[in-house]
Amino acid sequence: FGFTQQEVNELLNEYNFLEQKDEVKEWYDGYLFGSTEIYNPWSVLKYVLKAIQSKPEPESFWANTSSNELVVNYIKQSDQVLHDEFEILMQGKSIIKDIKPELTYRDMDNINNVYSFLLLTGYLKIKRQVNKYTYELIIPNKEVYEIYHQSFMDYFTEYKASKKNKFVEALKQEDIVQASTILVSLMKKSLSFYDNYESFYHGFLLGLLDNYQVESNREFGDGRLDIVIYPEIFQDKAIVIECKHSKNADYLLKDSQEAIKQIHDNHYLEGVLEKGYQDVVGYGISFFKKQCYITKININ
Repeated sequence: FGFTQQEVNELLNEYNFLEQKDEVKEWYDGYLFGSTEIYNPWSVLKYVLKAIQSKPEPESFWANTSSNELVVNYIKQSDQVLHDEFEILMQGKSIIKDIKPELTYRDMDNINNVYSFLLLTGYLKIKRQVNKYTYELIIPNKEVYEIYHQSFMDYFTEYKASKKNKFVEALKQEDIVQASTILVSLMKKSLSFYDNYESFYHGFLLGLLDNYQVESNREFGDGRLDIVIYPEIFQDKAIVIECKHSKNADYLLKDSQEAIKQIHDNHYLEGVLEKGYQDVVGYGISFFKKQCYITKININ
């Protein structure tokens, strides 16, 4: 299943790299079979081969052989908690989780089994057993840390960026159902129930739009609009957004319509057209905790 410490020492000594044994241990050791700690054999051999051909320099060889597709699927199902727990692990700290000792293919599709999968596939190791099915888990070595750093955390960023782009595209296409679905999904992954006030939601939307040309809280028309998203070319569609915070879920529709009235009464859409843009759509978005309601307004 792997190399023991003695076997690694003998291999390094054979090729005059014994001085690198501490580096090799830091990068490729850390797995347990029973009570025996072993090294990743593939990576140790790749390290030695690279050292012979050029110079002894560690890297995450395992990252180049694993597709990590199941981890990507877990990330797509995940919320902010998984992201934060990965960050804790990357700080060299441990987390305590319940573990299923065996996983079927069906089990692997369940986000609740993510840590069982990561442990059974070598992305984590047991630091100690808390009780029968509960363990304290850590990242086993620096090679695996690099996979978290270079791959897993990037997947979080890429997936969220994809969602943000789809949200804006849904607004451009005036697909309120799709836009609402994406926005609720992003809120569930990112927000706490304590993040429940208007200025927070305004800032949250701005965070989703950080790759777009946006103006916020500017004098516009006959008022001060919340957000306008400008397209790259004048022929494309601009988007005006007015945010409202509802005191409970029953007020979401009413508050969204109130936001639309504000866009209409203050002539925000006309103000965008006066800048030379040829098309514009407005949205009133009301928020309550992790729920929202979107209402649309066009130029009459």
